[in-house]
Amino acid sequence: MIDTILITLAALALLGVMFEEVLHINKAKITLFFGTLAWMILFISADSPASTDAVNEGLLHNITEISTLWLFLVAAMTFVAYLNRKGLIANMLNLVMPTNISLKKLMLITALFSFCFSSLADNITATLVSIAMVLSLGLPFNQTMRFAVLVVFAVNSGGVSLITGDVTTLMIFMQKKVTITQLFWLLVPAFLAVMVLTGLLSIGMSGKVKIRKTTYATNTIDYVIAGIFLSTIIATLILNVLYAIPPMLTFLAGMAIMFLVANHMGEDDDQDPIMDYIRYIEFDTLLFFLGVLLLVGMLEHIEALHSLLYLYQVFPPLVANYVMGATSALIDNVPLTAALLKANIGMSVSEWMLLTYAVGVGGSLLIIGSAAGIVTMSKVKGLSFARYGKYFLLLLIAYSVGYALVYGVATYVMPGVA
Repeated sequence: MIDTILITLAALALLGVMFEEVLHINKAKITLFFGTLAWMILFISADSPASTDAVNEGLLHNITEISTLWLFLVAAMTFVAYLNRKGLIANMLNLVMPTNISLKKLMLITALFSFCFSSLADNITATLVSIAMVLSLGLPFNQTMRFAVLVVFAVNSGGVSLITGDVTTLMIFMQKKVTITQLFWLLVPAFLAVMVLTGLLSIGMSGKVKIRKTTYATNTIDYVIAGIFLSTIIATLILNVLYAIPPMLTFLAGMAIMFLVANHMGEDDDQDPIMDYIRYIEFDTLLFFLGVLLLVGMLEHIEALHSLLYLYQVFPPLVANYVMGATSALIDNVPLTAALLKANIGMSVSEWMLLTYAVGVGGSLLIIGSAAGIVTMSKVKGLSFARYGKYFLLLLIAYSVGYALVYGVATYVMPGVA
């Protein structure tokens, strides 16, 4: 009975996000209310001290995961907020972009940048930088929407072939289901799927865009902080691979270095305190993350996610993995992947590669299905669940093409796997 009530609350929260424009209630308020209410009901329904301890342990585990993400986001968003307000992103565009460019060519460049950058950095950082670049172009809203959809899909696709690019990829690798070399074979199918979506989104777009090249005055400290940001990204990758240091810790260290360097160089004055850039972070995004992850943690605690494993008893892995990827657009892909790994489902290397692609990219189908989507929704004013949903069919086509290409590569091209 309690489990049914809790699952209903999660469904109501999802409906609240979907119909945000109709209800006129911010999605962060909705998810935060239902997320906290769900855990309170778990505590109230506990019928013994042991049950209370189990719920408390589950909540602490959930809060630990949330705080790790929160702190990472605070550091990454602070960097991006500084670089954006100082005009460094706009100045970078001035160097690489021509004065006049066709919309289709601009879309191709955006796809390439988002895909490649997310292969180097984490998805959240890549999304923040890519969306900041798109918004600086000053395009009409309907065109900005298409670019935003492309960024979400390209960012999620870019990191799927690297253990540092996506958490679920790392989880599957750590369980020795695939090797790093085998994961690299995902790169081409993922890239081609992004190109398919780029072509689909380009249909009907014509004309050229005149890029307004407003040059911002920058100081030495601005370039130094940009260098610290880039060094932090590189250090995050290296330290995570070599010493398993969480990205959150490295980014917090990078932010601390940014503060100290600004203070040392005399740029941290009363008129423009360096720490004030934390105030420019979209805290409603963080609250939305908090609510969503509280709900997902609750579903994981009551083992509601484990029911998805029955899918593999009904369908072959080829079909089940495809559906599981689409399901990750509604349920966080990390606990979903964790449940699959714990179930120890017997699959071949090619089938595990299909799952890696599916859970890494499938979240792009809905705006709330990935961190990249949620960050994009917070940055692009007017982008809602419903408006993003208008592109669902195009996203599904691109996702399906990528999945089919992964199947072909993993089954017929990769040596020693078929």
